[in-house]
Amino acid sequence: MRYDYLIIGGGMVADSAARGIREQDATGSIGILGADPDAPYTRPALSKKLWTDPEFGRDQVSLDTASDTGAEVHTGTRVGSVDRSNSSVTTESGDRHEYGKLLLATGATPTRIELAPSPRVVYFRTFADYRALRELTKTADHIAVVGGGYIGTEIAAALSLQGVKVTLVTTDAVLGGHMFPSSLAAGFDKGFAGHGVTVRRGTRVVSGAEASARVQLQLDDGSTVEADGVVFGLGVRPDTELAESAGLAVDDGVVVDEFLRTEDEHVYAAGDVANYPDAILGRRRIEHVDNATEMGKAAGRNMAGAADPYTYTPYFYSDVYDDGYQAIGTVSTTLDVVEDWKSVGKEGVVYYLDDDAVVRGVLMWNVWEGLDVARTLLAEKKPQTEESLRGLI
Repeated sequence: MRYDYLIIGGGMVADSAARGIREQDATGSIGILGADPDAPYTRPALSKKLWTDPEFGRDQVSLDTASDTGAEVHTGTRVGSVDRSNSSVTTESGDRHEYGKLLLATGATPTRIELAPSPRVVYFRTFADYRALRELTKTADHIAVVGGGYIGTEIAAALSLQGVKVTLVTTDAVLGGHMFPSSLAAGFDKGFAGHGVTVRRGTRVVSGAEASARVQLQLDDGSTVEADGVVFGLGVRPDTELAESAGLAVDDGVVVDEFLRTEDEHVYAAGDVANYPDAILGRRRIEHVDNATEMGKAAGRNMAGAADPYTYTPYFYSDVYDDGYQAIGTVSTTLDVVEDWKSVGKEGVVYYLDDDAVVRGVLMWNVWEGLDVARTLLAEKKPQTEESLRGLI
C-alpha cells in the first residue's frame, strides 16, 4: 500500500493533520496507522465531559476523521520500523506501507510503576482506559488516584462526583502547590476535601501489589493506601523509539524545525512527541490538546506544500468541580508570582516572572478572555512590576 501522506499515530494530531492536508490537497491519499483500538477521538472528554456532562455521550467522542477527510484509518496497528531510504514503514504484523510524506504523531506513553495494568489498575490515557475505569466504578467503593497534576486532579474530582470514595496521592505539600500560589493552592486543596476526597500530601508511591480483589500501594513515608482500584496520572514520556531507530534527531522528543520537519525533508513530527522552536517560548515540547490540534493542522498543511512556519503558541486548560483555568507559558511556583484578583481565589490572574521580572507564564483562574494579551506579554519579554500588571487582563 502506498499513501501520498502517511501518519503514524491515531490521535488528535492525526485527525488535525488529515484536515490540514485537505486544506491544501483535496485528493491525495492519506493513511493513518494508530496503535489505539479506537479511531481518533477528542481526548479531553475522557477526564472532563464524559464524567461531568450528562448530555455528552460516548458516541460524541469520535472525531469522524475517515468520513470527513477520506483518510484510511487503521486502528490497533503498531509500526515496527521506518525505512527512510525506501520511504516506507513496516508494521509489527509485517505489513509494508510506502509514503510520499510521513508524519510522526506517536504521542506519549504514561509513566508507570512496577504494577502491571489490570481491570483494577489503570494508567489513564486512552478511550479504552476511560471505559475500563467506568467499568471499575460499577463495583469499586474506593479508588486511589496517584498524581496531583492535570489528569490526577481531574479524575479524582470526576470520581468523587460519581459517589466513589477517593484517595488522592500527591507529592505536593498542598495540592496544586507546584503550580498555584499558596493561597490559591490552599483553596484548591480545600475544594477536594469538601467533596470527600482524602488527600495524601507530600508523598509518592514507591510500589504496589494487587491481591484478593484489592490494590495496595506502598508510600515513601512508610504508610500504605489500600483500595478497590487505582488510577495513575504520573505524566508521560514521548514515544520517540521509531524516530531514534530511523536515525532522526531526538532530544526530549523528535527534533523539528519551524515547519515541523525533521532533518529528513519527507518526515515531519507533531504533537506530544515533537520538540519544536516555539516563536515566543523557545524550543520545547508541549503535551496539551491545543498544541496537538494546531500543530497537527500546521504539519498537515506543510506536508501538502504550504511551507508556513508554525508560529502559534498554545495554551492549556483544566476544569475541576466549579472552577476552571486556562494558562500559557511556564506556570510554576519556582518562579516569582504576582497575583491580580477580582475576587481572591475565585476570579483573577496570576503572573509568573523570572529573576529579571520578565513574565514567563500567565494563569487565568475562572477568567476566559485575555489569551491574546497574555501571548503579547510573553512575547515582549520586558521587565514588569505589580503595578504594570494590575488590571492588564
